[in-house]
Amino acid sequence: MKSINLDYGAAAPVDRAVLEAMMPYFREHYGNPSSGHDLGDKPAEAVAQAREKVAALLGANPEELIFTASASEANNMALKGGAAAYKKKGRHIITSAIEHFSVLNPLRTLEKEGFSVTYLPVDHFGRVDPAQLEEALTPETVLVSIMLANPEIGTIQPIKELAERAKESGAIFHTDATAAAGFVPLDVGELGVDLLTLAGDQLYGPKGSGALFTRRGVRILPLIEGGIQEKGRRAGIENVPAIVGFGEAARLAHENMAERMNRLAGIRDSLKEQLFTAIDHLHLNGHPGQRLPHNLHLSVKFVEGEALLMHLNNAGIYVSSGSTCTSQALKASHVLEAIGLSPELAQGSLLFTLGPENTPEDVPYVVQRLKDTTEKLRKMSPLYQKYLKEGVGSNDQIQ
Repeated sequence: MKSINLDYGAAAPVDRAVLEAMMPYFREHYGNPSSGHDLGDKPAEAVAQAREKVAALLGANPEELIFTASASEANNMALKGGAAAYKKKGRHIITSAIEHFSVLNPLRTLEKEGFSVTYLPVDHFGRVDPAQLEEALTPETVLVSIMLANPEIGTIQPIKELAERAKESGAIFHTDATAAAGFVPLDVGELGVDLLTLAGDQLYGPKGSGALFTRRGVRILPLIEGGIQEKGRRAGIENVPAIVGFGEAARLAHENMAERMNRLAGIRDSLKEQLFTAIDHLHLNGHPGQRLPHNLHLSVKFVEGEALLMHLNNAGIYVSSGSTCTSQALKASHVLEAIGLSPELAQGSLLFTLGPENTPEDVPYVVQRLKDTTEKLRKMSPLYQKYLKEGVGSNDQIQ
């Protein structure tokens, strides 16, 4: 049976070049980078080189990067560490309603500790209005956190303008760029952000690797205290193989950015066009143009998304119904609720995230299998039968 992975947002294979770069640091160069003898020299040099490679992807200074074990840790460090460092100035934080749970949950913790949080709404494309951010800013606002691109609906935010509004009020600005790094060009100087999160596994690097860009002069208090690693900002012996892999993945992403964007966007657009041609009553979620090149999120009306997932899985096609952090929940995604999607459309949502092994030849097979599955499930749908009889609830393709 044919096997096609269209859920690279959940997990991606490590690039072979990345794996080759990592291998010597498991046994041959296994030393502690902080050691004062020769065994630590090669690992320390490798960590420094990886820092330069990741910094180059962002247009940052290598000294402005803190390596972490994940994007979730980096987000927690930015929010909790930033809030703690600036709490004497104020206790107000602003975010959006569609952030990842590694942003939303730390903020809920901070609310319990006396901080107030404003959750900005988004429009039906999932975009934050810079004017609404400006209205929400107060003299007490110390931190604004808006993700660069949403991993579920793919919408890219106007980060530069949002950061400008925040900085004018004296707040520091954090963006979670985990879903965007490696797929769209990023320059922290051009964006004007103070803190930026990214993860190695989203770049086809190893799981368990992440980083937080921290602009020089911006203070954060450490979450993990202990030794002097990462200049005292994140204690614990460095995971050298993961850091090396992260660095190599960042180098490849930087060098292959244009080719990667064009190839994946081409396959994505072909998939979208053929699906909307073959299947009635589809709804595109997220911004039609300002979106990640490898992301396609749509809703199939009159059908449950979970049923679609099972049937596609049986056909060897692997997709998602949304964020991996919400896919196990029985309620609709908070992102889809925030963009005003009806419960019916939200329950019929499918997320396709493309990756290195996808080809244009995958598209016809996926389209045919989804078409067949949709027709089969709609025959069993009371809502669809009601629509056929009464013409009630028509909400055809919106592209």
